Amino acid sequence: MTDDRQPALHGVRILVVDDDDDTRELLTRVLEGCGAEVMAAGSAHEAWVAFERSAPDALLIDIAMPVEDGYSFLRRVRACPPDKGGRVPAAALTARVIVSDRLESLRAGFQSHMAKPIDPDQLVEVMARLAGRA
Repeated sequence: MTDDRQPALHGVRILVVDDDDDTRELLTRVLEGCGAEVMAAGSAHEAWVAFERSAPDALLIDIAMPVEDGYSFLRRVRACPPDKGGRVPAAALTARVIVSDRLESLRAGFQSHMAKPIDPDQLVEVMARLAGRA
C-alpha cells in the first residue's frame, strides 16, 4: 500500500533564523524534506529582509544570536500589523532549557520553545502545529 498523503509541511513557508551554519542547514534539510518552503537566515538582519519581502507562515528563531537576539527580532515582527505578518506563529530554538527560559520565551510571544539539539520528529510536529497542519 502506498501513502498518497502530502508531506506534513507541504507548501508551508517557514523562516528559519539561526547564526550557526550547520544547525541552519540541518533545520532546512529536515523541513524541506517534509515539504516546507524554507527561507533561511543567518542573522536577525537577514531574517528581517526576508520577512519584509514575504511574511512566512511560521518562524523558527534561535534565541542566542550575536548583534540582535531572537527576542528582539520577534519584538520587531510582533510590532507589524497582522496583515503584514505581525501574528505569524513562532517557535524559539535554544540550548537553554531550564523552566525560566521556556517561560521567558512564551511571555516574549513565542508559541513554542524547543531545545538544541533538536529532534527532527519534534521539529516537524511543532512546525506543523504552528502552521495549522496538525
